[in-house]
Amino acid sequence: MRELTAVAGLTVPSDVAFEIFTDEFGRWWPPEFSWSGAELLTDMGLLDGVLYELGPHGMQWDWGRVLTWEPGRRLVFSWQIGPDRVPVPRAEDATEVEVTFEGSTVTVAHRGWERHGEAGAEYRKNFEQVWPYALGRFAEYATKRPR
Repeated sequence: MRELTAVAGLTVPSDVAFEIFTDEFGRWWPPEFSWSGAELLTDMGLLDGVLYELGPHGMQWDWGRVLTWEPGRRLVFSWQIGPDRVPVPRAEDATEVEVTFEGSTVTVAHRGWERHGEAGAEYRKNFEQVWPYALGRFAEYATKRPR
């Protein structure tokens, strides 16, 4: 199954975009694409190599693990959320997200859909809307955020 790619233009340099993507993930990621939902989500972000979400009663869900960290250029992490919205405990069974920052562009390549068997095709199809929307929010946040 082929990887899914989404691209967004940026008005900030790639090193700044990388910092915003990683340090302020919870400020731009659409809360409707979380386990908790917008009303119950308390925090999300990257900490100690883990992409996480904090929901009601301090419940933490790990979304994935950082696999590659190249500040200003590239970030790769496992996406350990399955098609049925159940955590995928082992990174080798999860999909993988590669985010590259080049000039005024951010590109997401999400691959490994076949690891989810027959459900992978529908899961990938859903993300055809998720990633462009999320990157659009990221680009808008990066442009408007106070410097």
